[in-house]
Formats: sequence, structure tokens, C-alpha cells
Amino acid sequence: MSFDLDFVKPAPPDGAALAAARAKWNAVAKPIGSLGELEAMVEKIAGLTGDADVDLSKRAVVVLCADNGVVARGVSQSGPDVTTAVASNIARNVSSVCMMASASRLDAYAVDMGMLDPPDDERVIDRSMGRGTADITTGPAMSREIALAAVRTGIDLVSEFKEQGYRILATGEMGIGNTTTSSAMAAAFLGMSPTEVTGRGAGLSDEGLARKVEAVERALEVNAPDSGDPLGVLASLGGFDIAGLAGMFIGGAVHRVPIVIDGFISALAAYTAARLCPGCECAMLASHVSAEPAARMLLEALGLHAPIQAGLRLGEGTGAVLLLPMLDAALALYNGTTFDETGIEAYEVHPR
Repeated sequence: MSFDLDFVKPAPPDGAALAAARAKWNAVAKPIGSLGELEAMVEKIAGLTGDADVDLSKRAVVVLCADNGVVARGVSQSGPDVTTAVASNIARNVSSVCMMASASRLDAYAVDMGMLDPPDDERVIDRSMGRGTADITTGPAMSREIALAAVRTGIDLVSEFKEQGYRILATGEMGIGNTTTSSAMAAAFLGMSPTEVTGRGAGLSDEGLARKVEAVERALEVNAPDSGDPLGVLASLGGFDIAGLAGMFIGGAVHRVPIVIDGFISALAAYTAARLCPGCECAMLASHVSAEPAARMLLEALGLHAPIQAGLRLGEGTGAVLLLPMLDAALALYNGTTFDETGIEAYEVHPR
């Protein structure tokens, strides 16, 4: 089934820059490959940007905010007013992710992708697709046209942030009910049952989890998504936040900006992006494995490995933010003392 993303054709990674980054790692006075995934991430960034001199000095976490009609089914502990409140707190630089971002030198931005009641604050970036999505248990969340527009919006956001000088973007989301929409999409894409992919989100009781599973089952029954039609899955079961995040991952590949995956919802959006635009995985960096059951499945489906496994489930992009200090430490070593400078004989390089 076709959709108009023909203009999106990510170039392959720069092989010369990737090789130069690997050679630079191999010259550092330490055992070859001893920083594991962190070395691979630095090489990946070099290949993406075409520059072995990796610079992540200007960074941001971009939190896409939207509301979901499925909240009417009792799938969450709170309502859309919390989406509004958190977006406002991000704009005022007082939310959880802002505290953590400040410690790691990231700027934090809230983007309205479709809140029911967006805060009256010009610091919230307005990219609204509407006042929340429809209830996925009664029909599609949105039209295919709106879903595609939201994806394009995410692509454009990356371009805008790159023009402002940002070198890396961490993704975040805020939208009460979005673990339900993500669970429904994960079930459709992965061919898993709702019980296998649906978790407790922000801390549902057993009764709440049962309602959530039932909502996912109903959404799949009503919409009958075709896993071979990624835009259709997104439009019928997703949310404006997921669509925008998918666009950001595609935009990272198009505009050569590394994009950090946060938790379950962000990973689901990254998987959606890969289905919409094969090859855009070149821009994706995994940060952590969320406590939600489908998170690991999605990262494995993308062929990505997350270095942080701490049972995180806070959201807002907090897990993605935590990757940056690890990359900073890795880059300090990457740009550090070489074997030649220490007088130590270099380790022998073996194929990976």
C-alpha cells in the first residue's frame, strides 16, 4: 500500500568516516572494543554525520505531547489534564526531564502534537494535528492523511533543530493513554497477543491492566490492521505523538542528525519509522530497555542494543537523556591518550 514519502531517501552511512572513527578508537590506549556498545555508537554517529570528529556539544530533548481518545476506556490512572500540566512544566523548565536534562547539558522542548487543552505558553512549540485522537476501540485514531502530515511534521522538526545548531536529539513523549496505543501497534506489527505486549504503564492496578488489555483487543478487532501497511497501522491505532516521533527518526536519517530512542513508546515509533522508511535505522541510538514488555522486542526487531537496563518507566525522554553522559565519557576517551603517546604497544586488531 502506497504513501507519499517518496521524497525521503536517506543516504547510506559514510563508510570513510565510519572507518576513520574505528581507526581512532583502535589507536586509543585501551583494549580494542572494550567500551562495547558505546564505541559502536560513536562510530555510528561518525558514519551518519560524515565526520570522525564527533561533536555532541549542542543537544536537546524534544518531548512530543498529545492526547488519546482511548483514555475514555479507563486505561490510565489520570486524564488529559496531566498531559497539559507536564507540557507546561517542560516549557517552564521544571519537569522531571528538565531536571535530568539540565544535569546533562541538554535543552528541553515541549511540542504540542495534538493536546486536548494545550497550555497557553508560547514556549510550547505548536505543531498540533488536532485536539487529540479518536478512541481506537471504536474506529481509527486518525485519517491516513493526518498520520502522514504528523510524520512529515516530525521530519521537519529535525531540520529546524539542526538549523539551530543541535548535533543530537533525544526523543520524549507525553500523552496519557499512549502506552495503550503503542501496545496496540506493537501487537499489530509483531504479531503478538495483547497480553504479551501490554504493561502497566504508569502503574495500573490488576483491574486497570485488564481494562487496558481489553481495549487493545477491541481496537485490533475493530480496526483489523494490516501489518504490511505501516501507515495504516499508525493511522488506525496510533497517536499524534507516535507519528511525530516516527517522523523525527526518519528526519534524523535524512538530515544526518543522531536521534536517541527513549523507552517503549519511542521504540515503537522508531520501529514504525523503519517500516515506513527502510534505512532510517542509521540515525537511531538506543538508550535503555523500558520495563514495558514490548520494549525489548521492538529494539531486537530493529537490531539495536541499549546500554542502560535499569527498569526505567518514567517517560518524558528521561531514559534517552541518560545516554548523553555515557556518550560524553566515551568521547573523552575517544579523544584521549593514544598508544603512541603512552609508549604501550598497541593491541592487535581482530575483525569484529
